[in-house]
Amino acid sequence: MPTFAAVDIGSNSCRLKIATVQQHRLKTLHEDREVVRLGESVFQTGVISPEAMATTIRALRRFHKAVQMHVVDKVRVVATSAMRDARNADAFTEWVRSATGWNVEVISGLEEGRLIHLGVVTHEVGARGRCLLVDLGGGSCEVTVSDGGRIRSMVSLPLGAVRLQEEFLKTDPPAKQDIARLKQFIDRELHRAEKKLGTVRVGLVVATSGTASALAEASGHVSAGSTAKKSLAKKRVERVGALTASTPEIRRLAERLARMTNAEREAVPGIGPRRSEIIIGGALVYASLLERLGLKGFRYSPLGLRDGMLAQMLAEVDLRTSVHQKLESERWAGVLEVCRRYAVDLKMAEPVRAHVLQLFESLQGVHSLPEEYRLWLQAAAMMHDAGKYMNHQGHYRHTQYIIANSEIYGFSPEQRAIVSAIARYLGKSRPVPMDRVLRAIPIEEHVHVTEAVVLLRLAVALNRNRASTAVKLRAHVYPKRVMLDLMPGRGGAELEMWAVRKEADYFREVFRRELFVEVA
Repeated sequence: MPTFAAVDIGSNSCRLKIATVQQHRLKTLHEDREVVRLGESVFQTGVISPEAMATTIRALRRFHKAVQMHVVDKVRVVATSAMRDARNADAFTEWVRSATGWNVEVISGLEEGRLIHLGVVTHEVGARGRCLLVDLGGGSCEVTVSDGGRIRSMVSLPLGAVRLQEEFLKTDPPAKQDIARLKQFIDRELHRAEKKLGTVRVGLVVATSGTASALAEASGHVSAGSTAKKSLAKKRVERVGALTASTPEIRRLAERLARMTNAEREAVPGIGPRRSEIIIGGALVYASLLERLGLKGFRYSPLGLRDGMLAQMLAEVDLRTSVHQKLESERWAGVLEVCRRYAVDLKMAEPVRAHVLQLFESLQGVHSLPEEYRLWLQAAAMMHDAGKYMNHQGHYRHTQYIIANSEIYGFSPEQRAIVSAIARYLGKSRPVPMDRVLRAIPIEEHVHVTEAVVLLRLAVALNRNRASTAVKLRAHVYPKRVMLDLMPGRGGAELEMWAVRKEADYFREVFRRELFVEVA
């Protein structure tokens, strides 16, 4: 059974989780975490400091030894808010590559939220209804409205605990005017979030990350006297099950922490020495968010980004898992959203998708495409005319840019680059290894992309006459040739036959077989 490793390089801490597949489920083998404060210098100066780099590299080298010890089959390494903002992020990723051999993938805030959502709804049964997910990390805060295990709306806000500490809170304890400025900033960002999320009516709020855990544990110590004892007893019970915190508790705790020194915050049970340095901003964000949205409180979940990464890796290799179906559905919804945004005519795109899928399946003895190209070809077929939204002239170049730079849920930047390259070469140009588009793709994928381009060009040619109903196709594969029989719809198939024959030379160049086409 395959073994996977997920490495999350966050703005505050680095995390590792290793899991193996047993009976189509993930079983955790090893976890590790280290506070590295990668974002501390970024939010002050815009660059990652050498000290923060060195601390993070030491942690990653330890993670690398654990990965080798567990004989991991696939490792995915992602970086989040600090790396998105750092001007010297490329230098750090090169250092990581030289030290561990890993390629670091810097993901957007929305992709970060999607992976967190995937990890939570995959493992938390209660989160599969209508709920709100909040992940407040070191550099950003992702808020997601989920219904039936699907993302309904999402926003990524610059409200991370380390970011707020570095930008607003310079003294210990913080000055009143600094707290006031911080609250104004939080209110402004949450107002923006409200407009994006709309009216939020949920029965459950799930909060992830270390800030939520610390607040849930510490909130029982806010009240005085017998109330505090009752709350503390309640918290002890909740530690056995789920940690929870109510909105009034979080507000009282946030206001109290803002008046404390770091030493006093450190002494609060549940917070601890490193968390005390950055807890104030996170507490005020949670209090304001819960109040503005009219929510009663939250339940803490230890799941997070790394769990979503592992779930996606499982979905990509095990087609029998429920998470595979969820991922496929999520990806296709993302493709359709791009089509909607760029006014793609789905009635015109759907026959191209159907034909490229048929060619992929019927010509499997001819091409060498991996199974994942089945979806990538269909995605490229649906979006191949998106560039016309910008300009009909040279629209395939615009299509490539749109796909590569759009946020398409479920597709990593590398996968978007592959899909965009497949959709790019449908005009006069052909894939060339030194072309700018192919330089963004691993060299081992170049042959696959070229083969996929040929199949998509054929599918587009089979739909050349858009005033006619789509032709039906029957393919016959022989050792040295491929025969395509076209069964015309209303309007005949002469134009399609002419268009397909124009692709015969390129087909022979790529697949080393002759291509013949006849109208049945």
